[in-house]
Amino acid sequence: MHVLQQIFSPRTRHVNGIVLRDYEHIDIPKDRNIVVTTQIKSETPVNKERFEKGLAVRREVLGSEYVDQSLANADDFNRPLQELVTEYCWGEIWTQPDLPRRTRSLINLAMISALNRPHELQLHVRGALRNGCSKDEIRAVLMQVAIYCGVPAAIDAFRVAATVLKEEGV
Repeated sequence: MHVLQQIFSPRTRHVNGIVLRDYEHIDIPKDRNIVVTTQIKSETPVNKERFEKGLAVRREVLGSEYVDQSLANADDFNRPLQELVTEYCWGEIWTQPDLPRRTRSLINLAMISALNRPHELQLHVRGALRNGCSKDEIRAVLMQVAIYCGVPAAIDAFRVAATVLKEEGV
């Protein structure tokens, strides 16, 4: 098994299995058994241990493909946000033992629905399913949203959640 470390810096892009650096490229053979680790280079100080813990949790909840794509698409402008989210949201808050992940997922569904953020809601409905939340629990949270945040917010949230549940075969 080979280990490949992806390094994303202002002069590095990752596109379809190829790392592009100053007009150079490195082909990553599709037929090899390769484990990919990720490192982000930036000017922003990052607590490496907290970032790595956050990266692991983020991948487990949202899916490696989505997280790796987000990091690969990071540029000078949004890289600090990706680092902040990974280190603090996922590495500091989601790793605390006070609440189980499924509870955090249900709370997130309520908050994201209240904020009417459909893209994030889609991600977190999938994450809630990965964290063991049931269709009935997701529906119960969205019903709560209807009462406390308004019916329009709940209608949109139900629409997004229904699409994800169908795609996931739930």
